[in-house]
Amino acid sequence: MSESSAEAAAAAASAAAGPGWRRATGVAGVALGVLAAGAAAGVAIERMTVGRGIRRKARLALDTAAPFGTLRGTPGTAHADDGTELYYEVDDLDPDGAALAPRRRRLFGRKAPAPLTVIFSHGYCLSQDSWHFQRAALRGVVRTVHWDQRSHGRSGRGVSQVRDGIPVDIDRLGRDLKAVIDAAAPEGPLVLVGHSMGGMTVMALAAHYPELIRDRVVATAFVGTSSGRLGEVNFGLPVAGVNAVRRVLPGVLKALGQRAELVERGRRATADLFAGIIKRYSFGSRDVDPAVARFAERMIESTPIDVVAEFYPAFTEHDKTEALACFRDIPVLVLAGVDDLVTPSEHSEAIADLLPDAELVLVPDAGHLVMLEHPQVVTDRLADLLVRTGAVSTTATVGGCDSASS
Repeated sequence: MSESSAEAAAAAASAAAGPGWRRATGVAGVALGVLAAGAAAGVAIERMTVGRGIRRKARLALDTAAPFGTLRGTPGTAHADDGTELYYEVDDLDPDGAALAPRRRRLFGRKAPAPLTVIFSHGYCLSQDSWHFQRAALRGVVRTVHWDQRSHGRSGRGVSQVRDGIPVDIDRLGRDLKAVIDAAAPEGPLVLVGHSMGGMTVMALAAHYPELIRDRVVATAFVGTSSGRLGEVNFGLPVAGVNAVRRVLPGVLKALGQRAELVERGRRATADLFAGIIKRYSFGSRDVDPAVARFAERMIESTPIDVVAEFYPAFTEHDKTEALACFRDIPVLVLAGVDDLVTPSEHSEAIADLLPDAELVLVPDAGHLVMLEHPQVVTDRLADLLVRTGAVSTTATVGGCDSASS
């Protein structure tokens, strides 16, 4: 779609939210309009056939009927070096794992072998719940830790950002992951799994703590992520469109973050438009389960606009190519959706090129949220990785990944 169509789409979104929104997003109209143009056409067609009230009822029905985001484990809180509270949950190997710990100490003494722990790190504007299918499938098979990145999910707002105005960067997230490991899995072998920003977080951990990778990490999975050069991503846009986005989006997001309350009202008023954008940039196939699409929409919607703005600049500065060397001697899975517009599969291929022994899996008909769109593929590959570490027996049964998993 042309840039003029994009601007028209943005103008429509602005009008829906009222004059206050228009004043706050005058410049944002072009940038967001370019991103929204393709989605806006589908939304316009839908509006001609389905009333707003019906669409709202459908969303509410999906929110209450689907099980996504309902899995919970034993909660815990780690503290980053700036004091930020980082929320995590543990799914133990045995449902009564906490009760069995004293018995393990009696049987084995103080040096009882700690179990292997799989730590899942989520992506930008998501939460630990984005791993719903994999979490459901691995429950009881292996000990897992799921955590929310700072300012996301149930974790606290970044203290350095709110109190001191220090920009967040990927290095900071690597140190956050170290705090979670120290609190939730201080001993025993580790498998690190990261999606998108979560994969970058794992790379930053390696850059700052290479000895941890050497001594404790027995396998790693990089899902839909990148080691750098994200400033070159075109988001599936024409050259003119992507140039407009690159030119104005950082400043626009910063301005919007300073008017968070007003912007959040505008986001609610233009929910249909943004749902289309989210679907376009999250999934590669057209027949995504509506409940899964709505689940992704809810996670992204729940990320405050000031957090969106705060994190965005970190990605263009991200470069952890050298840190990948830390993973050369362990089993590595590199997986991406072929149709990923956010971290294109070429970035995963570049990671695999630097890790020649890694398993590279490119999933057809899949976008950025490949672990939600094609959960069985991702879970099967993770299970294979765990078998290679010896953490999971070849005879173990990893649960299925249908939409009823809970």
